[in-house]
Amino acid sequence: MLKVLVKKQLMEIFRSYFYNAKKNKAYSKGATAAYVVLFVMLMVGVLGGIFTGMALMICKPMAEAEVEWFYFALMGLTAILLGAFGSVFNTFSSLYLSKDNDLLLSLPIQVSVIMISRLMSVYLMGLMYSGAVTLPAVIVYWVTVEFSVKAVAGGILYLVLISIFVMTLSCALGWIVAKISLRLKHKSFITVIISLAFFGGYYFISFQAQRLISELLANAAVYGMQVKSFAYPVYLLGMSGTGDLGALFVVMAAVLVFFAVMWLMMSKSFLKIATSTGKTEHKVYREKTVKCKSIPTALLGREVLHFTSSPNYMLNCGLGIILLPVAGIAFLVKGKGLCMILNQVFWDRPGSVMLILCAALCALASMNDMSAPSVSLEGKNLWLIQSLPITPWQVLRAKLLLHAGLTGIPMLFCVICMAVTGICPWEQLLLSFVLGLGFLLLMALSGLFLGLKMPNLNWTSELAPIKQSACVAVNLFGGFLYTLLFAAGYLMTDLWKMGFAGYTGIFTGITFLLCLVLYRWLKKKGSQILAEL
Repeated sequence: MLKVLVKKQLMEIFRSYFYNAKKNKAYSKGATAAYVVLFVMLMVGVLGGIFTGMALMICKPMAEAEVEWFYFALMGLTAILLGAFGSVFNTFSSLYLSKDNDLLLSLPIQVSVIMISRLMSVYLMGLMYSGAVTLPAVIVYWVTVEFSVKAVAGGILYLVLISIFVMTLSCALGWIVAKISLRLKHKSFITVIISLAFFGGYYFISFQAQRLISELLANAAVYGMQVKSFAYPVYLLGMSGTGDLGALFVVMAAVLVFFAVMWLMMSKSFLKIATSTGKTEHKVYREKTVKCKSIPTALLGREVLHFTSSPNYMLNCGLGIILLPVAGIAFLVKGKGLCMILNQVFWDRPGSVMLILCAALCALASMNDMSAPSVSLEGKNLWLIQSLPITPWQVLRAKLLLHAGLTGIPMLFCVICMAVTGICPWEQLLLSFVLGLGFLLLMALSGLFLGLKMPNLNWTSELAPIKQSACVAVNLFGGFLYTLLFAAGYLMTDLWKMGFAGYTGIFTGITFLLCLVLYRWLKKKGSQILAEL
């Protein structure tokens, strides 16, 4: 039974490699094999390659500085961070709040067997992520520094102990996340905020990684002594990787004790969390008058509610809502220096700086793509809006207003930030804003056009129309291409002789003309297509 349950857990985790949610059927064996090979290439070739390069960069210099333990400590902490983060949300959903809890608990299966099967899946996921760091670290050490019985035994135990610690830490963090999630109301926004914080931290570390590694290598002995003095457990972790028997014994004992405490805690709380329905509010009914809304307001509210209730929708199709204000604030701080550099680069083409800023504004606006999947997201509930006493055009107009409103307001804020600096001429800034408005309308209209032409209503996961839809990809890359064409036409040809106002004015006219054509098509032909879907 344990083997069957572990297999079930792994099939749930890797379901997307075996099952086509878009077509609601299983993939062929060839397609499944191709996806598995691609996944292995990404994990081993890309992720493993990154940390192999990192190990090659720091292993030998630290060994020459006689701080091999510091090398293993750094790689071990990186593995713990990556492994815990990579598996904690899987732990949260599959270990504690799995959708089949009621079904499994109703079967004649011991609770401990269910827990062990889910722990096994958590362990394997943690091993997959942490092993992408620890395995290259150990192999690089064997190849470049020492290959002996002591080093091999220490490296293998080091890898195993870190994977067990990652599983234990993931279970503990998953327990905390599960307890908190049962009491949260606005889970969608919390998910978006955490995801954005992770992406921001990831890119910050990525940009600073080279400088940090260079500084670390230059002062490895100094930093090593500080770590040994103030973080002795980290020192023991590093020494265990070198094969030191005393350090291995202490680390092993600590990991096993931590695991025992986690198992005891989970055994006592598993049933309570697994069978919990979350926080419920007891409200007292009070009679009140419900304010009547107009049809456009009600339909727009429906679209806003759909957007804000889906973290996947917000993260994948609304990134410009965050990036536009961030860009505006960044321009307040760094705008003067940026414009000076651009003026020096494009000194022979007047108006180039403002044109680049305008293109950047449009590129950020293109990160919003709410209209493209909006029709497909109706799914099997499309008949509800078709049965209401409203016209199809009213439904389409609400989807357009959602896109325009959620992009136009952040864009206005960004333009105001640019105006406050006083760097940009006001007439050029006004023309850029008009072009930006035309561009966001074009993105909204073209997204809805493509969504009606390439609908996908038979999906089992909303990720299918959001991330696996051709209309989303075409509209997103089409927006980038349109922006690139706008910038390249001025910077790489003789069209700059028309001047910024003349060139941008022509492009603005073309943009609004395309908007008019798409608007008329959506109002007539598009409404007819929506009614017949």
